[in-house]
Amino acid sequence: MKNNHTLKTFMSYVILNMLGMLGISCYILADTYFIANGIGADALTALNLALPIFGLMNGMGLLLGIGSGTRYTILMARNKKKEANQVFSQTIMIGLGIGLVLSIIGLMGARTICGWLGADAVTFNMMNSYLKTILSLAPFFILNHIIICFVRNDKGPKLAMMAMVVGSLINIILDYVFIYSLGMGMFGAAFATGIAPMISIGILSTHFFKEHNSLRFVKCKVQISTIKDSCSLGLSAFVTELSTGIVLLVFNLVILKLAGNVAVAAYGIIANISLVCLALFTGIAQGIQPLMSRYYGDGDMKKVYQVLKYALCLAVGLGVILYIGIYIFANPLAAVFNKEQNLMLAELAIAGMHIYFIGIIFAGINIVGAAYLSAIEETKKGFSVSILRGLVVIVPSVIGLAMLFGLNGVWISFVFTETITACFAIAIMYNGYKVKELTSF
Repeated sequence: MKNNHTLKTFMSYVILNMLGMLGISCYILADTYFIANGIGADALTALNLALPIFGLMNGMGLLLGIGSGTRYTILMARNKKKEANQVFSQTIMIGLGIGLVLSIIGLMGARTICGWLGADAVTFNMMNSYLKTILSLAPFFILNHIIICFVRNDKGPKLAMMAMVVGSLINIILDYVFIYSLGMGMFGAAFATGIAPMISIGILSTHFFKEHNSLRFVKCKVQISTIKDSCSLGLSAFVTELSTGIVLLVFNLVILKLAGNVAVAAYGIIANISLVCLALFTGIAQGIQPLMSRYYGDGDMKKVYQVLKYALCLAVGLGVILYIGIYIFANPLAAVFNKEQNLMLAELAIAGMHIYFIGIIFAGINIVGAAYLSAIEETKKGFSVSILRGLVVIVPSVIGLAMLFGLNGVWISFVFTETITACFAIAIMYNGYKVKELTSF
């Protein structure tokens, strides 16, 4: 009966978060689709070059939100409500401050950033317009991530899901209006994306008027120790999000040198489909975090392990289904983003999908594993898993394998990285489980 209750709770949190993350990833796909078909392949290249900065900004929000939300839940489970709400209040203040700094950087330094990320004469103006707009609205993106995490951890997974989905749907509608109806180009795409977190925050704000709400703004000073502690718990989520940007940046630069803008556009198709797949795994990870932190705070490790088993089974099963689906439908998927019917673009994208997405099967294990380790305060181990797949293995792999096998080597490097990291993550989780089981007797 206890296992059935745990499974039911697991499914309610995880399914809701997967739907929410699917909504967010769908608006990223919508951006890709409308930009590719409404502006052109060069604009798709500009978008792909700008995505690492978008990932960095979202990563900052997750660093604060996931980490502070984890600490909030552990404190609430131990009946330390005052300390929990101090964490909440401080995180909101820090998030707002970081968002304002990013806004200033976007307004004053977007052109410089475009040069650093490899924009050329063809893509520079489009990328500059997109980046400047996105970064100007950074406070909304960061605060949205933070509030979503706290509402989810305050037993509001349905509202968190609704906020993510509705914001995403509004973005898709505005993408069409701004790009097709009003011809606003890359600025329109970026502005539509920026409106989504504003809508989401508006929906989330209703949580503060509900009876079961435990979140309170309290008067307190920002304490470096509190923020440092919260960020350590959110570091794996930050690195996971940031790794997406790092991989995009490194892949873009390597592919640009190997085969030019058309190949970068092909990778743009692969990368955006990958973002949807990874978002589903992130939905699993973010769904299990409040449950694991609550059970861990209560000292109930048996339930923690039960949730971990459910999450890993779901991640592996989903990874296999996604790979089979992408392999079979690679041709029509590539065609969706290839309005000009560029034969070279289609061939590169299809060949890349067949190889690249083998790694998705193992990526789910890594994302869930890092989330589990962070939720039980094993921050160094969680960070190790995240940094392996986000930097330590992927960067030398893509450079080395590209030298050996060309463009195919780029696709293989993702598979290699996720496989190696998954072996490491499984070993850590298995050893940790055995140690805790032995010491419980």
